[in-house]
Amino acid sequence: MAQPATWDHPEPLAVASAPVPEYGSGSLADLLPTLAAGMGVPGMAAAIPELTPADRNCVFLVDGLGWEQIKDHADEAPYLHALLGSSRGGTGRPLTAGYPATTATSLASVGTGLPPGAHGLPGYTVRNPDTGALMNQLRWQPWTSPKPWQPYPTVFQLAQDAGVHAAQVSSPTFQNTPLTKVALSGGTFLGRLTGEERMDLAAEQLAAGDRSLVYTYYAELDGAGHRYGVASDTWRGQLMYVDRLVQRLAEQLPPRSALYVTADHGMIDVPFDEEHRIDFDADWELRAGVALLGGEGRARHVYAVRGAENDVLTCWREVLGEQFWVASRDEAIAAGWFGPTIDQRVHDRLGDVIVAARDDVLVIASEREPKESAMVGNHGSMTPAEQLVPLLEVRS
Repeated sequence: MAQPATWDHPEPLAVASAPVPEYGSGSLADLLPTLAAGMGVPGMAAAIPELTPADRNCVFLVDGLGWEQIKDHADEAPYLHALLGSSRGGTGRPLTAGYPATTATSLASVGTGLPPGAHGLPGYTVRNPDTGALMNQLRWQPWTSPKPWQPYPTVFQLAQDAGVHAAQVSSPTFQNTPLTKVALSGGTFLGRLTGEERMDLAAEQLAAGDRSLVYTYYAELDGAGHRYGVASDTWRGQLMYVDRLVQRLAEQLPPRSALYVTADHGMIDVPFDEEHRIDFDADWELRAGVALLGGEGRARHVYAVRGAENDVLTCWREVLGEQFWVASRDEAIAAGWFGPTIDQRVHDRLGDVIVAARDDVLVIASEREPKESAMVGNHGSMTPAEQLVPLLEVRS
């Protein structure tokens, strides 16, 4: 009698094989505490040992400026590319953004000096345990009281309390947003429309105190990547502009200053076909037992109908496990994806199943998320193109 054929199905990616961010020694959450410790702010620890203290510190965060993108675009960004060797205190190494590598999560990590499991913004959209509905943490919709959602003081607040001159120089549209309040408040917010104005004012604010902590931000590179992709002429044009902005600020640094150029995440382009864009809204297997789909295409929080958690985990592993790391909430927490510990208030914001892309693929939702599903450039997961961010340094 003939033996039945065996089912040759590749094993899903092991959760332990995901490259966990360097929380505690080399992540975005470690940057401001290290700088503040060097200025004598109480309670702050120098978590990134490679950095040398300075009296005046400026962090210029360029949204979407990944480490890999700088390496790959020397012609468009000659000034930034020449600074690669200065990254992370002259080691020539990048930082890790944290998981997920997305703007709301990363800005909260930068401003609070805490990993996502503590500050509580662990994704683009997550479930609010109090309402059971998805909450968009970038746009802060539906509106949620900011302080209970993120109760910790920012490093800017702690620095100001310690007598450090603290300031944020950004677009005026961000001044009163809830995300700014929970992630970047403290000191003086100064709104300026153009990049050149922000660079000039950031330099002035650095000089305004014997000890200064200044943050400035530029968003349009990220927008160009989402709309047109990092392979586009539009994105490359934005990168050229960013390169000039960084040089403009660096040439105006007052004495005893350190400028750090970093980012919230990198980005990859994902092809527009069914192989690379798996549509949750059109896939009955992935939808089965799912109450809410959170996160974003490369970093999903999947919330199961009560009692269906194990079935959803099994199904998503079978369908996606060769291209995505698929973990239960407990597995992701134990692996340290969101940091060494998880605050109790944050625990149920995480998906019952957490899905992080390894390959150049997305789980889109064409009906629920039409705008996000149409983006060319994407980010969120733990691959080098998304996770590694620069910490370029210029000193005066």
